[in-house]
Amino acid sequence: MNRSDFKEHMRMTVAWRDKDGKLRPGNFYIYALFNDAMIVRATDKDGLLRKLAYADVLRIVKSQDVAPQDRYLIPDEILKEANWKDREFMERYSSSPHRGK
Repeated sequence: MNRSDFKEHMRMTVAWRDKDGKLRPGNFYIYALFNDAMIVRATDKDGLLRKLAYADVLRIVKSQDVAPQDRYLIPDEILKEANWKDREFMERYSSSPHRGK
């Protein structure tokens, strides 16, 4: 897969390959897109922010745009590519104003 298959503030269900090479199902919320990877949150697992390479996504099963009032918000500074250069995951809480958080 490549960058044009994804967009920011989208929920997706995918088949992806983890760092051990195992094929896994996953539900993700996309925050930011970089040249070779994207920053996502696993919505069905631990909730960590992760850097997921486009090449690790083998198939998109389902995708859905998120309405502006339902988007999860994280400060732009955290989503900058420079902050993710040497990092694979980060624990960070996010909320949606529409959900009263």
